[in-house]
Amino acid sequence: MPRKSHSSGQKHCHRTDLYASIPRTCLPIVYHPDYNITFMGLEKLHPFDAGKWGKVIRFLKEEQFINDGNLVEAREAAEEDLLVVHTKRYLNRLKWSLVVATITEIPPLLFLPNFLVQRKVLRPLRTQTGGTIMAGKLAVERGWAINVGGGFHHCSSDRGGGFCAYADITLAIKFLFERVEGISRVTIIDLDAHQGNGHERDFLDDRRVFIMDMYNRYIYPGDEYAKRAIKRKVELDWGTEDSEYLQKVELHMEGTLNEVLPDIIVYNAGTDILDGDPLGGLSISPQGIIKRDELVFRAAKRRGIPVLMVTSGGYQKKTARIIADSILNLHRQGLIEGDAAEGEGSSPLTTHMTSTSGSVGSTSTAV
Repeated sequence: MPRKSHSSGQKHCHRTDLYASIPRTCLPIVYHPDYNITFMGLEKLHPFDAGKWGKVIRFLKEEQFINDGNLVEAREAAEEDLLVVHTKRYLNRLKWSLVVATITEIPPLLFLPNFLVQRKVLRPLRTQTGGTIMAGKLAVERGWAINVGGGFHHCSSDRGGGFCAYADITLAIKFLFERVEGISRVTIIDLDAHQGNGHERDFLDDRRVFIMDMYNRYIYPGDEYAKRAIKRKVELDWGTEDSEYLQKVELHMEGTLNEVLPDIIVYNAGTDILDGDPLGGLSISPQGIIKRDELVFRAAKRRGIPVLMVTSGGYQKKTARIIADSILNLHRQGLIEGDAAEGEGSSPLTTHMTSTSGSVGSTSTAV
């Protein structure tokens, strides 16, 4: 049976809207129109496509894979939710437009009143963060979940950077540890083109979290301190192409999951590995990205491990189409359900083995 979440019996669990029950008629795909950042064109000053999340949803609707009735609507993470990981001091610093301008790398934001910055920039990021937390619970219940946004892997408890203002990956994992029975080991598979230094700093001394990170060794952030948290580090060279890339994904992912069998995988599925990406520096084809995601979901399903996927970085207009195509491929391959009715009862992914033991011991920035 799926694990049951609980909100009582632990004094440190605050009241939250992010773990509300979701109807079984909904697919575990999380999104809200508020994800998209549009504000007088200022969002165009960063190479990130700040409307890509809505485009992914539009493509999935055009293919009749989802509709407004079976999509899970994300909720904004409240301050009490954010304080599960973030320091009060850090959240207070976000009340300064200069700080937000630095984190998001959109310099004109520093000239705007902070109430506008909160509404037009930080609220979308808080809503995506809430979506990641919600998707964590759904993944355990349904066997898989995809937050169409999120993946802010450069943000840690006390500092942001690289367009990442909130540590959604850390938050989702902390919520699972605190609120969901049977979750005691998590593996992060971070396949964004950039090192995930935020969650690495947060889990540096936490043996419950095993981190595999595969990234371009020559680009932002180059955080040597954070690299100490990586249990399986795969550093790539400029221009790495499909064949070498996919071989390394499969080899190191299988090694990671053979070393420690987790209760859930958090998969950071950045598309900034795409050939031509202005910040990623790798040369992976659209087909290579689709195959990469399939490898991760297939390995998880074979072992009965739930997967939480977030979409992270990707800096070309065509990345939204690739993300949508990848999700459709996962459905065609039988790795995710395409009809919410199929999700009734226990999913093969949620009947996780509990008898296994093991311990976990460029000049521009980007998600």
